Amino acid sequence: MAIVKPYSKLSDFDIALFLNGKHTRLYEKLGAFEIVHEGEIGTFFAVWAPNAEAVHVIGNFNFWDKFSHPLMKRWDASGIWEGFIPGICNGETYKYGIQAKSGEYLEKLDPMGLFCEIPPKTASIVWSTYKEWNDAPWMENRKAKNALDAPMSVYEVHLGSWQKTLDDQYLTYDDFADKLVSYVKEMNFTHVEFMPVMEHPYAPSWGYQITGYFAPSSRFGDPQGFMRLVERFHQEGIGVILDWVPSHFPGDAHGLKDFDGTPIYEHPDPRKGYHPDWKSYIFDYGRTEVRSFLLSNAAFWLERYHIDGLRVDAVASMLYLDYSRNDGEWIPNEFGGNHNLDTISFLQDLNVHMYGEFPDIQIIAEESTSFNGVTKPVFMGGLGFGQKWMMGWMNDTLRFFQKDPIHRQHHLNELTFSLIYAFTENFCLPLSHDEVVYGKQSLLNKMPGDEWQQFANLRLLFAEQFTHPGTKLLFQGGEFAQREEWNHSVSLDWHLTAYAPHKGIQETVKALNQLYKEEPALYKKQFSHETFEWLESNDQGNSVISFLRKGESNKEQLIVILNLTPAPREDYRIGVPLPGVWKVLFNSDKGEFGGSDYPTKGAVMTEEYAWHGKAFSISINLPPLSCLILKA
Repeated sequence: MAIVKPYSKLSDFDIALFLNGKHTRLYEKLGAFEIVHEGEIGTFFAVWAPNAEAVHVIGNFNFWDKFSHPLMKRWDASGIWEGFIPGICNGETYKYGIQAKSGEYLEKLDPMGLFCEIPPKTASIVWSTYKEWNDAPWMENRKAKNALDAPMSVYEVHLGSWQKTLDDQYLTYDDFADKLVSYVKEMNFTHVEFMPVMEHPYAPSWGYQITGYFAPSSRFGDPQGFMRLVERFHQEGIGVILDWVPSHFPGDAHGLKDFDGTPIYEHPDPRKGYHPDWKSYIFDYGRTEVRSFLLSNAAFWLERYHIDGLRVDAVASMLYLDYSRNDGEWIPNEFGGNHNLDTISFLQDLNVHMYGEFPDIQIIAEESTSFNGVTKPVFMGGLGFGQKWMMGWMNDTLRFFQKDPIHRQHHLNELTFSLIYAFTENFCLPLSHDEVVYGKQSLLNKMPGDEWQQFANLRLLFAEQFTHPGTKLLFQGGEFAQREEWNHSVSLDWHLTAYAPHKGIQETVKALNQLYKEEPALYKKQFSHETFEWLESNDQGNSVISFLRKGESNKEQLIVILNLTPAPREDYRIGVPLPGVWKVLFNSDKGEFGGSDYPTKGAVMTEEYAWHGKAFSISINLPPLSCLILKA
């Protein structure tokens, strides 16, 4: 049996934090670390496996011998096994060989491992996350870029399919640092959001079935490669958000399920620990060690990778004990209700800790129900998130735009209803990957009418999104009107951007992003009712809606007019809050966007003619299927 020397990185205080569910830096204590101990270079290993009979480190270095390198179980109640093995350095592959008390022998990846083999291989790799970062200006000033009163326009990306090489291979993190960063900057997005980059064995899961929670996927390169990608975005003034998945994990044999022969990460009762929709396993949010693992994982990406925000996936599935379950398939909480009280407590802890330690980031909930207080502070009884995806807006708006314009006059409420509750939470308006898969069609092909009308409708949809209160998110391909549904295994159809209609959509999104960043009325009070006022929400005869977006001064006010049919409206009258000349800042019907260049004035003088409750009004031609944005 080889020599494994006693060694520990864990203090009594670490153990106390870990066992009380308050440790946010486990990645400094558990896992694999190349160190010098007693004059020898080697690796310190530490893993939580409280119910194991024995734990060994196995790998190429010992020819995967099940018994040659045993770790020592700590004397305390932590359930942690640890030890120092001389001669093992960064780059070495390894797993934990776990002897369960049942007699079963398991080979598991390191839950705290920093790097993994390229799937379908499943071993962890001893690695370091050391890097000399060159993004200090961004990090010092990002609070202003991530603030709730700052423009946030997010480009959602799936690294495996945004673009591929000519021989259909994945790009590397360094390739993305060249190609993706320059593209996101050119398109004027303020942030990029990556669908999960954490290591996952099954590519068709899109990254949402994670095994290596602390390891960026090796499909695209090593951890430092991903760091360079984040750094490059920061150097160009662009924030980076990661999808984070604390809601479930897969049952792969090398992963977290039954890690030491017993369910220590997942809830032991399948009514709370198994997800019927995704055939996956649900973390035990009431177990303090699991809470420390998840809190540490969130902090890991924010600290080690300089990430600017986390979008927390599938929050609704975490909050409700009866989510996707029939009667008899779930257990009520202690008060007889369907809320998972452990989850609520965990999410509150998450936001208190992360915002406390990283006050200049954003944590965004994908929460699809009307759960109250998702973005209210924890001290007010809320969950404490910074923002929440506005799924109601997304569903209603897409349903409206899919209707033939001749019928829209009877359904304006679908487009206007979101303003009834728009300021109950800090909402982000998502047109995400979920809307362009599984037979839902691409955004372009959702639009009715002939080809010209489809493109005009898509420009109008984006204009409505960018003028509606709230931050914005758009999934890759939508910004140039990808025709086909998203396919995770192939590159986007970039050749389409050579064609004028698709290029016009691209230019529309670029212009809307720029306008959003330049006009304070579109972002300064984007989560407050003070930012919005209807001018006309129910002009069914013309299928036109109009409203004001308000800044901090009268001169910052914008008028937004949406003509929702292909019929132009001549001399359409709009009430305005200020006398003078109102100039057209944006016209989605411009030829450069692929529009018809229908004649409309670039600037209009007000008349002392009361309309829409205002003392002054203007008369303007509305192009077909168009959005006009005016400013005095």
